[in-house]
Amino acid sequence: MRQENTVSAFLLGASIFLGLSVLGYLLAGAAIHFKEYERSVTVKGLSERELPADIVIWPIVFTEASNDLGGLYGSIDTSTKKIKDFLVAKGIDITEITASTPSITDKFAQQYNDTTKTEFRYTAIQIVTVYSSKVDLVRKVMTELAELGKQGIVFTSGDYQNQNEYIFTGLNKIKPEMIEEATTKAREVAIKFAQDSNSKLGKIKQASQGQFEINPRDKNNPHIKKIRVVSTVEYYLSD
Repeated sequence: MRQENTVSAFLLGASIFLGLSVLGYLLAGAAIHFKEYERSVTVKGLSERELPADIVIWPIVFTEASNDLGGLYGSIDTSTKKIKDFLVAKGIDITEITASTPSITDKFAQQYNDTTKTEFRYTAIQIVTVYSSKVDLVRKVMTELAELGKQGIVFTSGDYQNQNEYIFTGLNKIKPEMIEEATTKAREVAIKFAQDSNSKLGKIKQASQGQFEINPRDKNNPHIKKIRVVSTVEYYLSD
């Protein structure tokens, strides 16, 4: 009886030992496999384009002054009409031209103004804005505005709030191509890294696409836009 119990205990112990050994082997293999998939590399891919703006916003700012308020409004209307006629004659559609409500300043109404040194009581600022897709044409007309200055219209420039603006609206058309290019370049960098480190490139672990940036190419060519996007991709590595 005692011998049978001893044999049974031995067999039970051997079975447990064998089971634990197999389990340990499997867990070790799983740990190694898991560890391999923890190795990764993060790379970035850049895509850039230089394209012309397809919309231009051109605010034409001029001033008028007078001691007669009614006469001042009359002068504003006359100058506004001259500007519109000039723009239309140059090829800009009348529907692309708008005029704002003039801003009038009464210097006599200003508390701390010395009216004895004021030549004109009323001054006005008027803005005529061109919003057009004919970017090249509008840029050409900008250089010819001096023709109106010779007719007595006083233009102002350098106002931060009324700068020429160029807009690129074709982003949706080039997005897929640029994203593909950025992702491809990121993969090329990852492959090179894997080769240099004697590793194999695996599947994508995670990826993120940066925001598209649209900026002037440089300060002298604001009508040419530089569009860029960066894709960040993390790949698994294995031996």
